[in-house]
Amino acid sequence: MKKAKKNHSGISLIEMLVAISIFTIGILGFTLLFSKSWQSNSYILEMGQSSFTVSQGLDKMVAYLRKVRQADDGSYPIKSADDNDLVVYSDYDSDGITERLHFYFNNGKIMMGATKPNGGTPNSYPADDQSNVTLAEHIVNNAGTPVFYYYNQNYPGDVANNPLNTPAAISEVRLIKVLLEININPNRAPDNINMESFAEMRNLNDYDRVQ
Repeated sequence: MKKAKKNHSGISLIEMLVAISIFTIGILGFTLLFSKSWQSNSYILEMGQSSFTVSQGLDKMVAYLRKVRQADDGSYPIKSADDNDLVVYSDYDSDGITERLHFYFNNGKIMMGATKPNGGTPNSYPADDQSNVTLAEHIVNNAGTPVFYYYNQNYPGDVANNPLNTPAAISEVRLIKVLLEININPNRAPDNINMESFAEMRNLNDYDRVQ
């Protein structure tokens, strides 16, 4: 009697290779998707952290600007006011001495130079900044987006003559807007984050002209 042949069913070598290939492609796709998602979330987190730090620096700058006052040598509270460079007098560290504060945009950073008067007779300020600190980083303002905007006492009623042309006539300045554009990597999304704040210089109401 002839024995019946057994029907062995299973996966062929080709089918196994195809299955492995599909599985490998799936794993690679998932890994790539996870990696992209991780990079995107990491970048967004870094942007958020950078924005928070810039916000703190901006708050400090605005606080110093609100306290501008006559210099210890008798100079007017504002020395100069340009698009990306502003020099004022303010007791920023509350030590009873009026420092000269120099705010400027340099190589992606907002810097503040501080200079104390020499205490001589007559009192005067050294020509150069004595110390410099960084208030904000990752700033990407371009030529068409200045850091500083200046407004006279008639703003916001007078929009035709505001903001003032720069360099601004210092005796006309009563309000300053600080506008910062932030991006830790301008070559990739998301777009720049805009941050702005206004500083009304409280003590300038007593100054109708440069002293």
